[in-house]
Amino acid sequence: MWKPAERIRHEPPAGEWPSREEAAAALLFQPLTVGATTLGQRTWVPAMVPWRATDEGFVTPEVLAWYERFAAGRPGALVVEATGVRDIPSGPLLRIGHDRFLPGLAELVATVRRASGGQTRLFIQVIDFLTIRRRPAREAYFRRYLAVTDRHRAALRRLSPSTGDLAESDLREALLALPDEGLREVLDRRELEDLLQGYRERVTDMDKPHIRELPRVLPGLFADAALRARRAGFDGVELHYAHAYTMASFLSALNDRPDGYGGPRENRVRLPLEVFARVRERVGSDYTVGCRFLSEDCLAGGSTVEDAAWFGVEFARAGFDFLSLSRGGKFEDARQPRVGWAAYPYTGPSGYECMPTALSDARGPYGRNVEPTAAVRRAVRAAGWETPVVVAGGISSFAQAEGILARGEADVVGAARQSLADPDWFLKMRLGRGAEIRRCVYSNYCEGLDQVHKQVTCQLWDRLDLDRPGTAKTSDGRRRLTAPLWTPAEPGPA
Repeated sequence: MWKPAERIRHEPPAGEWPSREEAAAALLFQPLTVGATTLGQRTWVPAMVPWRATDEGFVTPEVLAWYERFAAGRPGALVVEATGVRDIPSGPLLRIGHDRFLPGLAELVATVRRASGGQTRLFIQVIDFLTIRRRPAREAYFRRYLAVTDRHRAALRRLSPSTGDLAESDLREALLALPDEGLREVLDRRELEDLLQGYRERVTDMDKPHIRELPRVLPGLFADAALRARRAGFDGVELHYAHAYTMASFLSALNDRPDGYGGPRENRVRLPLEVFARVRERVGSDYTVGCRFLSEDCLAGGSTVEDAAWFGVEFARAGFDFLSLSRGGKFEDARQPRVGWAAYPYTGPSGYECMPTALSDARGPYGRNVEPTAAVRRAVRAAGWETPVVVAGGISSFAQAEGILARGEADVVGAARQSLADPDWFLKMRLGRGAEIRRCVYSNYCEGLDQVHKQVTCQLWDRLDLDRPGTAKTSDGRRRLTAPLWTPAEPGPA
């Protein structure tokens, strides 16, 4: 992962935990209506991808155990990982693009209901993504993948007149033999990127019919997925409009599609609104539908906080039931992957903004997304809408969370990495047992596992009690799959 030039080590925010009585009076543990459902408290576990589904996208016992463990901590809301709306192969990621996935998803809902005593509301995040391929070996790229044209032939002839009219196979070998500076004279920008980063589709690839058709196709795919979510028993859906994926790319200021879906903000928000409208039509007004989008792209030329505030108002006006804010995490500035690996959108500066570490710049990793989120909420409120806003990003203490709510910077507090470190941390606070919370150290050990598509765990617990009978382990047998259970000395809240 990219690291800032400043290397300041930041300690976690002070863990001054409330008593049980103080927690009962805290804003963090007050109910909140979110669309057609009510959260029992304003605590939220955002979507995380644990790499536990089958290669066909089905729920597994390991998926059930992952969400069961978070549900045991009884957060107000738990969001299931980014789940693909298309019925296409996508590796060990959950899918919802066909009815055959419904039995497993319904079992997941039942598991969370049981583990949380019915206290946790369960949303599923639904996502679309475009094709990305692994970075090819140089030989493979020139011998197999590059579509050779007369432009390449002419450019090579300018560099080396002796090449003449080579047969295509000989031309490919001549291109392969070029030094890097020569390649920059022969390949165009996208071809060079395909070689150095791996092939990646963009929403602006208007030469590809299936990309041109995205505005026609996506509303129906998302609507079908949302209806399946309702049939499976989820309390609502979170439309994934964030990070490096299709819908976020439509919102981005880098989207210059000429067909009315790119360019000005009014055009870039058009497809996200059309997707929502179709979803709402399909699931009805009595079902919770929100979205996760970016407070900033964190890219040169990308969308800004001002864009996000404008989008937030339009989403609220359209009737979204909640707005959940993240930031960064884009492909455009991703680090070059190793040969045989695909680019990962959290390895560049924008990715760092999404998941900063304890070794950071002067701003540090804690609450980095709070002020941008607050700006979105202020704009929504100024426009007359009361849509709940969810903040997340480096929140790991009671004082942080309660302060955010007290200052009106958000309505719900999300915590992913801290919840992974201790799935019971909200419950421990509520019971006045904050001193027992396992604090995230923000090393991004979990993110490193995600980057190489290994089953995600936390370094603070994945080697504990490995030899205890019944401990489920990762596929390599070296780590436990879920955090050890915590049993409070007194009963939890009713």
